[in-house]
Amino acid sequence: MLRRLYDWVLLWAETPYGSWALFLLAFAESSFFPVPPDVLLIALAISIPAKSFRYALICSLGSVSGGVVGYEIGYRFMDLIGFRIVDFYGFIEQYYAVGDLYNRYNAWAVGIAGFTPIPYKVFTISAGAFKINFVIFLIASAVSRSARFFLVGWLIYKFGPSIKLFIDRYFNILAFVFVALLIGGFILIKYLL
Repeated sequence: MLRRLYDWVLLWAETPYGSWALFLLAFAESSFFPVPPDVLLIALAISIPAKSFRYALICSLGSVSGGVVGYEIGYRFMDLIGFRIVDFYGFIEQYYAVGDLYNRYNAWAVGIAGFTPIPYKVFTISAGAFKINFVIFLIASAVSRSARFFLVGWLIYKFGPSIKLFIDRYFNILAFVFVALLIGGFILIKYLL
């Protein structure tokens, strides 16, 4: 099933809607959606390595824009929507721990969450709910999300078709590692915070 999904995602690069799909996925993932945009970014960039940086930029813009919506959900609608989203993922306790991180580390907490597989949406909503400085949030988000997505874009641009062959050959192992990292990010938030 993952293989079919991977092949289907690759087809987006051959349509005029691939960039829009990437932007929307990155936007949604930063505020409420559980699937990270890296999968589509990688698929699009692999299909056209010369556009890797363009796709990284689109992904970064979508992610930061979605992060702003997540911030607004926390800032203005925490009682109405925010707690429902945080509770859906089982992160109520972690939500308060993230608040403590903001009090101590502010931009560093956003930056680390933006670059790692830790679910970014928890940090965007929490940043608004705990009313951290919006400019600091925006800068930390832009730097960390861009660093993450441009690193992926650079790797694909640099290694191009050979990385596609590598991914095709080791797809099952890479999919397992990716899912393990994603689950690990959720577990990290759940048990360490």
